[in-house]
Amino acid sequence: MIVLDYRDRRPLYEQVTERFKELIVREILSQDVQLPSVRSLASELSINPNTIQRAYAELERQGYIYSVKGKGSFVAEKDRIHLQAVGEWWEQFEDTAAQGLDMGIEQEEMTERIGRLARERGRKTASDPARKAGPEQARETVPDGQKEGGESHD
Repeated sequence: MIVLDYRDRRPLYEQVTERFKELIVREILSQDVQLPSVRSLASELSINPNTIQRAYAELERQGYIYSVKGKGSFVAEKDRIHLQAVGEWWEQFEDTAAQGLDMGIEQEEMTERIGRLARERGRKTASDPARKAGPEQARETVPDGQKEGGESHD
């Protein structure tokens, strides 16, 4: 289920956290499925149980799992996980787009590349009249505290 890369520079708890997030977002682990116990997973991976406990605490803090005292940890509600993943994606997207703009990459070039990627994946684009999602739906996925232009509400 979880494979660690000891050559990866990231701490082991971050790797465990990321692997579980991938499994949850891709719905390999579905809602309310119980995660392995801290001790059993630590034993299986031959790492300190505190590492697993830290990963589980981070997953819970981010809303991917919930804990039931005396029962264990379980995958959280699918809609909540999806919203969390979309919010994280928007943050990464905005950081990457800002870096590109700072490096002199034009907005038009970014837009063109995104359109090409969407077409390669058989997705609808903004210029496609049969596009499924309208602009109001796109706005709903902007992270909390952000306006469409990337401005903070604070």
